[in-house]
Amino acid sequence: MKVLVTGAAGFIGAAVASRLLERGDEVTGIDNLNDYYDVALKQARLDPLGRHAGFRFVRLDIADRQAMATLFSTRRFEAVMHLAAQAGVRYSIEHPYPYVDSNLSGFAHVLEGCRRSDVRHLVFASSSSVYGASARQPYSVHDNVDHPVSLYAATKKANELMAHSYAHLYGLRCTGLRFFTVYGPWGRPDMSYFKFTEGILAGRPIPVFNRGEMMRDFTYIDDIVEGVVRIIDRAPEPDPRWSGETPDPATSSAPYRLYNIGNHRPVNLLRYIEVLEQCIGKKAILELLPMQPGDVPATYADIDDLAAAIGFRPATPIETGLARFVAWYKDFYKVA
Repeated sequence: MKVLVTGAAGFIGAAVASRLLERGDEVTGIDNLNDYYDVALKQARLDPLGRHAGFRFVRLDIADRQAMATLFSTRRFEAVMHLAAQAGVRYSIEHPYPYVDSNLSGFAHVLEGCRRSDVRHLVFASSSSVYGASARQPYSVHDNVDHPVSLYAATKKANELMAHSYAHLYGLRCTGLRFFTVYGPWGRPDMSYFKFTEGILAGRPIPVFNRGEMMRDFTYIDDIVEGVVRIIDRAPEPDPRWSGETPDPATSSAPYRLYNIGNHRPVNLLRYIEVLEQCIGKKAILELLPMQPGDVPATYADIDDLAAAIGFRPATPIETGLARFVAWYKDFYKVA
């Protein structure tokens, strides 16, 4: 296929693009290479992709309406994997406008490009953060998620609603994927495990929010990529069982689906740090802090719908995933 991957210099975007290229797809990757975190890391993710004959990179901001319209009109894509977004829950509390520009306006430009150029399937990244204040666990795509606790989460929920409207109005086949705490080699420096590793190696205290009383459904990057690539090949059809009298948020009378992608094995944050210490070979100095605004105490993915749809369940244990991350980190940053 000819596939557009937005956010191709990002953690998940680069990994997805690599897998698509390996299986023979033609991939156009776009990214604005902003300085939210180290641009050199983003470029390093892109470098191996550039060695594939089937890869083209365009430096482009999805918030640029005209540039996005030109991209879709000049390059015909069969599928779009939309991963570009302003990330970060805490950052959104102090810096709201990048989320409006990228996650809302930018996503509208992606939707318009897809419907005007007859893209066969749009797969887009949502987030476990959409579950917000919900205390029902495991989180199910069939549950209501109308109580986000951060602007970031609200923009991801908005993306799901925007995509559904395009599926309904124009027949654009859309699949939203709610990712659960993705980690692994080439990860984002603003994520906790990355910061923990930096702090432990430097002998600095690491901030542990809610005093470590947190549970997270940590999901290894290779499992995320496997799920994403299988989903790209499975464009949704309207669900004939869907009823407006008992509306199911996960399906629709339009060609639209939502899935969780998580490990389905929540891990206590202190246990996660303990495994990281073992992989690094050094004890952490913990700075126990209260819960941060916009955070939730636990995430836990119900992945039954995903497994039924694509025959795959993420299963990489943190002992394996963190060992691979630490090995990559030491190699990339030349840590003795």
